[in-house]
Amino acid sequence: MLEAFFRYEFLQNAFFTGVMIGLLAPMLGVFLVVRRLSLIADALSHITLSGIAASLLLGKHVVFFQGLNPLYMGMVFSVGGALLIEQLRSVYQYYKEIAIPIILSGGIGLGVVFISLADGFNNDLFNYLFGSVIAVTRSDLWTILGVTIVVLVVLTLFYKELFFLSFDEEQAVVSGLNRKLVHFIFIVMVALVIAASMRIVGILLVSSLMTLPVAAAMRFAKGFKQMFVYSILFGQISVIGGLILAYQLDLAPGGTIVILAVLILIGSIAVDKMMGGRQINWKRAYGKK
Repeated sequence: MLEAFFRYEFLQNAFFTGVMIGLLAPMLGVFLVVRRLSLIADALSHITLSGIAASLLLGKHVVFFQGLNPLYMGMVFSVGGALLIEQLRSVYQYYKEIAIPIILSGGIGLGVVFISLADGFNNDLFNYLFGSVIAVTRSDLWTILGVTIVVLVVLTLFYKELFFLSFDEEQAVVSGLNRKLVHFIFIVMVALVIAASMRIVGILLVSSLMTLPVAAAMRFAKGFKQMFVYSILFGQISVIGGLILAYQLDLAPGGTIVILAVLILIGSIAVDKMMGGRQINWKRAYGKK
């Protein structure tokens, strides 16, 4: 495979893109899991589907959209969906979780309408649904590299604020933290990473890359920073191992990556049980008793 990697550009694109996604998705997933917002990734991935379907539909009728990477429209829809979720969470103050299924339902409904207007399923959309190694272009690689740089810079600048907000929101607000601004920045980052992950993992599987490595890491980590390290490690093993297996066995990369992540999770639970097992409540460990 090493010879093929240096020979074919699409394999290089898929590998470098996968490494960046394997870094970003678990990093943001740690905050999502701790804040119990894991399902938001599903909602945003479905609204991203609408954006990509809309771009492909417009590409059939408008010349401008024919040369435009559908990923950009997917990112616009994803960020818009993230902002709508935040707005709905403020409208339903006592039932905030209802915002996620509303956007999820709206996203899949809109996507199906766009697909039907485009006279059915086409190969491009299928690649976005389940991921594809050969579908990753050099343009996608540069786009995801830009997203990676932005997310890493923002995460470095706002790490303390996000940490504080994740474990004790009330105390963070009392101490003067601008909750809405920090959460807005975080949710936009999540939206961008989900849209960027479409090519490799696929719309229907992207949320698993944000939760499975974190769930496995929680079985071993003794601190929040350790959870970051283990999550990224498990994410990278899943993505790189999944891409290699998918290439060698001619399997769908998205499904292979997710199955590998599931096996890592099962293995981590089994090992943790054999070592005595313990379940840490991270909110309680760092937040209120």
